[in-house]
Amino acid sequence: MSKYIPISGFHTLDPIRNDPEEVIDAILASMAGDHRSLKEIAPDVSEIANLAEGVPSHVDKATLLFLSCVDWKAIQGSAAESMDGGKGSKEKLGRWPTEDGNAIAYLIEYSTSKNNTLHELLAKLTLGLNPEFLGEEGFDRGKMGLELLGWVTAGEVKELRREITRGLWSVKADEQFDGGVQDGFRHLSVILNGAEKRGLGLLMRRHS
Repeated sequence: MSKYIPISGFHTLDPIRNDPEEVIDAILASMAGDHRSLKEIAPDVSEIANLAEGVPSHVDKATLLFLSCVDWKAIQGSAAESMDGGKGSKEKLGRWPTEDGNAIAYLIEYSTSKNNTLHELLAKLTLGLNPEFLGEEGFDRGKMGLELLGWVTAGEVKELRREITRGLWSVKADEQFDGGVQDGFRHLSVILNGAEKRGLGLLMRRHS
């Protein structure tokens, strides 16, 4: 990749143990003051455990989703225990040298595939929590600057890694960076492999 363009933010793929789609109803109930289901889903998260029954949540929907889905043990582990095993793939994907800094969006734009599954999963990973895709408002942006993009479940992690490994994709002729798609899929595969070994999904987040 020979060209450098300053990026707008850093992106991470955080390990998750719960499927965001399966906690949405519990979060909506919590916003109305019924926290029972959400507390069952995330009993060890103090911000959720301290919510008072009958009192609408003061924590916004996006933050509740993040708190209730993320695997905190995996996030707080050592570099060697991270999704990329300390190989630097997290940093490579996080600081993608494009205008928006989004490596997954780059892969979607500059690759083609014989199987729709590859791009469908990539799109879910970077767009799944957008209100137009999710069908619900408020799960993509939190009050304190939290910005969630999308996710893939543990099962989809395995499926996405398999689609990349099968090699039924190709690089478009107008690719912005020479070798960029190849590098992107290689680093993404490292993180997917780490998540798959732990039986975890991934949540994509942008940091301003």
